[in-house]
Amino acid sequence: MSKIPATVITGFLGAGKTSLIRHLLENAEGRRIALIINEFGELGIDREVLLGCAVDGCSEDDVVELANGCICCTVADDFLPTLQKLLDRPNPPQHIVIETSGLALPKPLVQAFNWPEVKRRVTVDGVVTVVDGAAVAAGRFADDPFAVAAQRAEDPSLDHDNPLEEVFEDQLLCADLVILNKRDLLDDAGTAQARALISATIRGSVKIVEASRGVLSASVLLGLNAAAEDDLQQRPSHHDGEEGHDHDDFDSFSVSVGTIADPSLLIARIETAMAVHDILRIKGFVDVAGKPFRAVIQGVGGRIEQYFDRAWKPHENRSSRLVVIGVKGIDQAAITRALAA
Repeated sequence: MSKIPATVITGFLGAGKTSLIRHLLENAEGRRIALIINEFGELGIDREVLLGCAVDGCSEDDVVELANGCICCTVADDFLPTLQKLLDRPNPPQHIVIETSGLALPKPLVQAFNWPEVKRRVTVDGVVTVVDGAAVAAGRFADDPFAVAAQRAEDPSLDHDNPLEEVFEDQLLCADLVILNKRDLLDDAGTAQARALISATIRGSVKIVEASRGVLSASVLLGLNAAAEDDLQQRPSHHDGEEGHDHDDFDSFSVSVGTIADPSLLIARIETAMAVHDILRIKGFVDVAGKPFRAVIQGVGGRIEQYFDRAWKPHENRSSRLVVIGVKGIDQAAITRALAA
């Protein structure tokens, strides 16, 4: 029997992975696709966003969520049992798409496909890394080399690590295809700069494809036939040789903001908080007074998006909660006060 192909979609926080998957589901061309969605933090948002778009053929049973932890750290406990359940269905999926959290390292996940009970039934069709082109062009994932050199001159023993850069590079180094997303936010010079920075990291055979809002044909994303689990030695990682990997460099917490009378005022508070504090990502659902629909808030890099995705269900708790992700030591109390003001 032929193996079921699986596509791993990775990329840093806010790169546009969920938008890419949503467009893929809306244009699946008859493919029976199952999703495994992983999020960093206690509150799952992406699964609800995908289900809120009401795509034909995408039922709640087809979207499985692994919340409160990065998939790269919980492969044996969470991911493998979930994958087995999908494979053991009477009518298993034709393709499996796995969305990692924005802080996950893809290589440990790809390694899991070499487990005997999985390897005979599934293959990694490809690792697709989604990149926020505007963030890359702005230098979000790279330190100023002159500033680092000056710091080391002051203190030669300085051990300088940039956790954002490490995660970003690991996601690129494992890629079979890179999606340079948010092209609509870049001019030609910015696009060229982002391409150059990405090309300096990826393997020579890896292609870069441009996209806006994750709009790409399924034929571009699926059918790469990479069998990524068979060439792991060609996919280096900053964490090769380590016993494990944790995410102590990052914090995640949720904030309840109550019913909102004017979403523009909440967005203004979010923009201020993102400017004052080093917030990497903010997202969640909001109850807007007098509106029958649920509002979605998405924020990254100072850019905030708000839209209504679906009607609140009967007897559903119309709560307003936002997930905030930032570097370790982020001032949770101050951010909570700012958002809930």
